[in-house]
Amino acid sequence: MEPVLLTRDRLTQLKAALALVGLLALPPALFAAHLEDRIVAVVNSDLIMLSDVKRELEPEQKRISQQHQGEALAQRLKMAEYMALTKMIERRLQLQEAKARGVDVSDQEVKQAVEQMKRQGETLDVSDPLNARNVRDQLTLLKVVDREVRSGVMVGDSDMKRYYQEHRDRFALPEEYTLSQILIQPRSADGTADALAKARRVMAELKQGEKFEDLALQYSDGPNASRGGRLGLVRQGELLPAIERAIAPLVPGGISDIIESSEGLHIIRVDEKKPKQFRPFEEVKFEIQGLVFQQKSEDVFQSWLVDLKNKAYIEIKF
Repeated sequence: MEPVLLTRDRLTQLKAALALVGLLALPPALFAAHLEDRIVAVVNSDLIMLSDVKRELEPEQKRISQQHQGEALAQRLKMAEYMALTKMIERRLQLQEAKARGVDVSDQEVKQAVEQMKRQGETLDVSDPLNARNVRDQLTLLKVVDREVRSGVMVGDSDMKRYYQEHRDRFALPEEYTLSQILIQPRSADGTADALAKARRVMAELKQGEKFEDLALQYSDGPNASRGGRLGLVRQGELLPAIERAIAPLVPGGISDIIESSEGLHIIRVDEKKPKQFRPFEEVKFEIQGLVFQQKSEDVFQSWLVDLKNKAYIEIKF
């Protein structure tokens, strides 16, 4: 007798038939419930059911429903549904690869992971078989990715130095300024107009060539007025945002326009501005190693995932 060759379509039909036989063996109530469910994807030998997708989508569906409505809600739910199914297919492929590679997770490892999650404040009912399976699956995914992806990732000095040169701003130290200030504060709740007129008078005198220190001593309400308004050395991030923005383009000797804040009206002079400095490579080497390793691991992981998809039989029935 000649052997029968199963095409992919024939194989899918056979899987569906076997699934139907299993359903017919269920009690009437369960059979009726399963009829409302259906296959939405075939991933090699695994079936993904509509109920699986709904369960995966539930937290994101609640979040989206709270933030959107109407057509926008429908579009975002459709996209979330697609993303959830994609994620499930990728997870099934990885779990199948783990099984093929003999990657196993013991009951003891599951127990230890659950205990650690509880110590971190997570509530998990492991008596629910679904929760226990999810923990086991997550550990399996970690193991297979460690073995098939991360174990082959190497980070050399040349990789780290290249990353350092290409991302130098990431390792920049805050800019430092030496500043002086004239601060004018309203004398009362209704004194804003008077304070603004006073600040404009100070600006006019500065433009006429009057010394900043003399005007600070004469007009400033700041605690440093007696020292000519000198604030001393300050670092970027220590100042009010409005002041940061105003002095950013100034060169040493430059004077800002009038800056309004909750403290009053400021006129700032930049006395000195240190050029941007960077943390040395040797100081950040281990930090860079972790960043490059993560970046390379993600690239290798995506390539590995694409390879799994290319070798797999995937049929989406949405």
